[in-house]
Amino acid sequence: MLKGRKILVNKRGSKSILKSILDGSILTREGVLDQLPYLLFLTFIATFYIANRYRAERIVRETEKLQSEIKELRAESITSASKLMYVSKQSEVARLVNKHNLGLKEAVVPPQRLTISEK
Repeated sequence: MLKGRKILVNKRGSKSILKSILDGSILTREGVLDQLPYLLFLTFIATFYIANRYRAERIVRETEKLQSEIKELRAESITSASKLMYVSKQSEVARLVNKHNLGLKEAVVPPQRLTISEK
């Protein structure tokens, strides 16, 4: 990595390192320049990781929202089916026909089956 190069450390130690970081002169050193592709790669991986995490959280929120919506629609479907079964009962149909004065009468004679004989 450093290939035999010596790292120059100032006698003042951490204060000069902090100063070089803040003023940006640390980026011009040869050791840092040699490691620049690796630092860019790490930056790319970190960015990819963060983006992937946000995407996963968005998918989880969307899944939970859709599951909640499915529960609501299932309850609405059951309610609608129950109402339809109630309205389609013979006694309820007869009551609604009389209520709306449609002039229809309930059949008293049961229906007959017609059979056609083949010759």
